[in-house]
Amino acid sequence: MKILISISTFFLLSISQNIFANTNISHAIAMHGEPKYNEDFVSVEYISNSALKGGNIVRSSIGNYDTFNPFTLKGTSASGIGLLYESLTVGSSDEAFTEYGLLAKQIEWPDDRSWVEFTIRDQAEWHDGEKIKSDDVVWTFNTLMEKGHPFYKYYYGDVSEVIKVTDNKVRFIFSTSTNKELPLIVGQLPVLPKHYWEDKNFEETTLDIPVGSGPYKIKSFDAGRSITYELNQDYWGFKNNAVPIKVGKDNFGTIRYDYYKDRGVEREAFKSGEIDFFSENTSKEWATGYEIDAVKEGLIKKELISHENPQGMQAFAFNTRKDIFKDKRIRKALSYAFDFEWTNKNLFYGAYKRTNSFFENSELSSSGLPSKEELVYLNPYMDVLPKEIFNEEYKNPITDGSGFIRDQLQEATKLIRDAGWNLKEGKLENSKGEPFVFEILLVSPAFERIVLPFIDNLEKLGINASLRTIDSSQYQKRIESFDFDMVVFTFSQSLSPGNEQRNFWGSDAADTNGSRNVIGIKNDVVDILIEKLINAKDRKDLITITRALDRVLLWNYFVIPQWHISAYRVLYWDMFDQPKQKPKYSLGFDTWWINQNKFNFINSQRSSN
Repeated sequence: MKILISISTFFLLSISQNIFANTNISHAIAMHGEPKYNEDFVSVEYISNSALKGGNIVRSSIGNYDTFNPFTLKGTSASGIGLLYESLTVGSSDEAFTEYGLLAKQIEWPDDRSWVEFTIRDQAEWHDGEKIKSDDVVWTFNTLMEKGHPFYKYYYGDVSEVIKVTDNKVRFIFSTSTNKELPLIVGQLPVLPKHYWEDKNFEETTLDIPVGSGPYKIKSFDAGRSITYELNQDYWGFKNNAVPIKVGKDNFGTIRYDYYKDRGVEREAFKSGEIDFFSENTSKEWATGYEIDAVKEGLIKKELISHENPQGMQAFAFNTRKDIFKDKRIRKALSYAFDFEWTNKNLFYGAYKRTNSFFENSELSSSGLPSKEELVYLNPYMDVLPKEIFNEEYKNPITDGSGFIRDQLQEATKLIRDAGWNLKEGKLENSKGEPFVFEILLVSPAFERIVLPFIDNLEKLGINASLRTIDSSQYQKRIESFDFDMVVFTFSQSLSPGNEQRNFWGSDAADTNGSRNVIGIKNDVVDILIEKLINAKDRKDLITITRALDRVLLWNYFVIPQWHISAYRVLYWDMFDQPKQKPKYSLGFDTWWINQNKFNFINSQRSSN
């Protein structure tokens, strides 16, 4: 009887939802407007029909790993493990935010986006041959919400229920009809096999080779040192080009990740031919570290590939849970001690631009004074927002690059004094006689040369700042538990910010271990703007609200912005071919393939050396 009532209730619910809302049925769903690729598309534009599958490549990673389960807070997952897993939908790399069917062949939703239904492809199957069913989706969602990384609770917090409609149809019902991105982001849910996981402890680390549905399987591994993935020739998505969004991708026969203890060792391994592809993140090394024969002779290609990705914010991030950083004046004062112009000139060879927005390198970033559209969202909170938001353009402190920053340090001193700190015998003390002492936590030794001049300038203010560099596993644990004073942190952004902003800046996330709110922000206006952003009615509204949010974050001086570059710095042994057209919003390495003739030549040259 209970089952009959439940089914009847769901049936009536479905009827009522379809009566009062027009239903859309499509192969794809766009956040705003229409998908670029229509229902009959064969592939995206940034792949090549000449791409061949096969060959073996070696990539690299730093540190080690201890689990093949990347979905929980516990452990460090293996690089590349995402190759095993798939989601209901996947985005394209030449649109701001559109999701195309992957495991799902069809997407259905009402105009008010209060629910979404996915129809799973008949041919979709797990690596062990079992069919992928709606039961897997329901089990995955409930398990990730209950036992998965805290991220999922924030990202999918507005999902009220997930229901199995039929064996191959699943419906997500939302607690709100105003969060327009929900149908897209639930499609990004990684789907896991219920039959594999249900009798295992999902919360524990594991090196048992898992069952997935993706184009790659784990071929072999040496725990913590290397892992090799092999292309699954029986992958369901390859059969008859079943999934247009995947055509021309996933071309390497095997991909091996070797682990190294630090970037220096990793870099030398690449130069010696032990690694095939390398992304360089150090401007000094990019400028001076590759004056080697392999580059001069063209055996190694060195490319700067431009992109249109938002650069987000890389910065010195304050932990505002700490008493010394609770006062905004102190946070602003410390920003005067970071001499970007000298750093860029002397350490970076002029390679970078200063970051002035949490949504840098995109139309989402704020600039100048607020527009009248932005003021609609800011004016109601004029009494509690920094007054500068309304009458000043946000600018980072600027120096002449000489290294002498007397004027900047004088400005800092005024702010520090106003905040109740006084200089005694060259050391800052508060009214209780406590010294101004804090630690900057790093995970990369390469950053030490950048942080040390900053520490020297802080010392001139009477501040005792120290530096500590620790290994990646320790660093991850301390970040997750907010056990630090200041860190260098990157807040990455997409072209369509939404639910994830709660995890970055939301008050609830500030008290949740493992959240991205490492700063500890608890600000009512920020919370309100996040919700308005999530509920933006169209793309124009989303841009306006994001710019308003950007201003509030900037003028509260939660971070000391660092720098960015709008290009990928990549080096690779000349064994690859690439599509002629590159995607706007990704490197597109999954569309590259091995040219066997080049591969043979490169290997012969490497072996002769």
